[in-house]
Amino acid sequence: MFSLSNSSKIFIYNRPCDMRKGFDSLSGLVLSEIQMNPANGYIFVFFNLRRTHVKLLFWDTDGFCIYYKRLERGTFSQSSNKCSTLNYQLTNDELYMILRGIDIEKTKKRKRYLSRNIVD
Repeated sequence: MFSLSNSSKIFIYNRPCDMRKGFDSLSGLVLSEIQMNPANGYIFVFFNLRRTHVKLLFWDTDGFCIYYKRLERGTFSQSSNKCSTLNYQLTNDELYMILRGIDIEKTKKRKRYLSRNIVD
Protein backbone atom coordinates (compact mmCIF):
# COMPACT_ATOMS: atom_id res chain seq x y z
CA MET A 1 0.00 0.00 0.00
CA PHE A 2 1.21 3.49 -0.85
CA SER A 3 1.47 6.11 1.87
CA LEU A 4 3.39 9.32 2.30
CA SER A 5 5.61 9.87 5.29
CA ASN A 6 6.25 13.36 6.56
CA SER A 7 10.00 12.78 6.39
CA SER A 8 10.21 12.06 2.66
CA LYS A 9 10.93 14.89 0.27
CA ILE A 10 8.89 15.14 -2.92
CA PHE A 11 10.28 16.52 -6.18
CA ILE A 12 8.24 17.18 -9.31
CA TYR A 13 9.82 16.88 -12.74
CA ASN A 14 8.51 19.89 -14.62
CA ARG A 15 8.75 18.61 -18.18
CA PRO A 16 6.34 16.28 -19.97
CA CYS A 17 7.32 12.67 -19.52
CA ASP A 18 6.58 9.66 -21.70
CA MET A 19 4.34 7.46 -19.55
CA ARG A 20 5.72 4.33 -21.22
CA LYS A 21 8.87 4.82 -19.15
CA GLY A 22 9.48 2.25 -16.46
CA PHE A 23 11.73 1.92 -13.45
CA ASP A 24 15.05 2.19 -15.30
CA SER A 25 14.06 5.07 -17.59
CA LEU A 26 12.51 7.14 -14.80
CA SER A 27 15.47 6.57 -12.50
CA GLY A 28 17.70 7.58 -15.44
CA LEU A 29 15.76 10.86 -15.72
CA VAL A 30 16.29 11.47 -12.03
CA LEU A 31 20.04 10.88 -12.40
CA SER A 32 20.60 12.86 -15.60
CA GLU A 33 17.99 15.65 -15.49
CA ILE A 34 17.27 16.23 -11.80
CA GLN A 35 20.81 15.20 -10.83
CA MET A 36 19.81 13.30 -7.72
CA ASN A 37 20.20 9.72 -6.62
CA PRO A 38 16.84 7.97 -7.25
CA ALA A 39 17.52 5.53 -4.39
CA ASN A 40 17.83 8.23 -1.74
CA GLY A 41 14.28 7.75 -0.45
CA TYR A 42 12.76 10.82 -2.08
CA ILE A 43 9.58 10.70 -4.17
CA PHE A 44 9.83 11.88 -7.79
CA VAL A 45 6.68 12.95 -9.65
CA PHE A 46 6.29 12.81 -13.44
CA PHE A 47 3.36 14.03 -15.61
CA ASN A 48 2.56 13.47 -19.27
CA LEU A 49 2.13 16.38 -21.70
CA ARG A 50 -1.65 16.71 -21.24
CA ARG A 51 -1.34 16.20 -17.45
CA THR A 52 -3.84 13.36 -17.49
CA HIS A 53 -1.34 10.77 -16.21
CA VAL A 54 1.04 10.86 -13.25
CA LYS A 55 3.77 8.50 -12.09
CA LEU A 56 5.51 8.60 -8.75
CA LEU A 57 8.87 6.87 -8.47
CA PHE A 58 10.27 6.12 -5.05
CA TRP A 59 12.73 3.79 -3.37
CA ASP A 60 11.25 1.40 -0.86
CA THR A 61 13.95 -0.11 1.38
CA ASP A 62 14.85 -2.87 -1.12
CA GLY A 63 13.67 -1.71 -4.55
CA PHE A 64 11.89 0.88 -6.69
CA CYS A 65 8.12 1.38 -6.61
CA ILE A 66 5.93 3.19 -9.12
CA TYR A 67 2.53 4.65 -8.34
CA TYR A 68 0.63 5.32 -11.57
CA LYS A 69 -2.66 7.19 -11.94
CA ARG A 70 -4.63 7.96 -15.10
CA LEU A 71 -7.56 10.36 -15.03
CA GLU A 72 -10.69 9.50 -16.98
CA ARG A 73 -11.69 13.18 -17.14
CA GLY A 74 -9.89 16.43 -16.38
CA THR A 75 -6.25 17.16 -15.72
CA PHE A 76 -3.90 17.42 -12.79
CA SER A 77 -3.30 20.99 -11.61
CA GLN A 78 0.04 22.69 -11.85
CA SER A 79 1.42 25.38 -9.58
CA SER A 80 2.23 28.26 -11.95
CA ASN A 81 4.55 30.13 -9.58
CA LYS A 82 7.00 27.20 -9.54
CA CYS A 83 6.90 26.37 -13.26
CA SER A 84 10.14 28.09 -14.24
CA THR A 85 12.47 25.50 -12.73
CA LEU A 86 13.10 22.00 -14.07
CA ASN A 87 12.22 20.41 -10.78
CA TYR A 88 10.89 21.77 -7.52
CA GLN A 89 9.98 20.44 -4.14
CA LEU A 90 6.41 19.82 -3.04
CA THR A 91 4.98 19.33 0.40
CA ASN A 92 3.00 16.21 1.25
CA ASP A 93 -0.16 18.33 1.36
CA GLU A 94 0.47 19.79 -2.10
CA LEU A 95 1.01 16.34 -3.62
CA TYR A 96 -2.13 15.02 -1.95
CA MET A 97 -4.14 17.95 -3.32
CA ILE A 98 -2.78 17.42 -6.84
CA LEU A 99 -3.62 13.71 -6.76
CA ARG A 100 -7.12 14.41 -5.39
CA GLY A 101 -7.89 17.10 -8.01
CA ILE A 102 -7.67 20.18 -5.82
CA ASP A 103 -6.33 23.32 -7.51
CA ILE A 104 -3.40 24.49 -5.40
CA GLU A 105 -3.51 28.03 -6.81
CA LYS A 106 -7.03 28.57 -5.49
CA THR A 107 -6.41 27.27 -2.00
CA LYS A 108 -5.49 29.40 0.95
CA LYS A 109 -3.98 28.06 4.12
CA ARG A 110 -5.33 29.61 7.28
CA LYS A 111 -3.12 30.59 10.15
CA ARG A 112 -3.11 28.05 12.93
CA TYR A 113 -2.20 28.84 16.47
CA LEU A 114 -0.87 26.36 18.94
CA SER A 115 -2.76 26.16 22.19
CA ARG A 116 -0.70 26.94 25.21
CA ASN A 117 -0.61 24.59 28.13
CA ILE A 118 -2.10 26.40 31.07
CA VAL A 119 -0.33 25.67 34.31
CA ASP A 120 -2.31 26.21 37.51
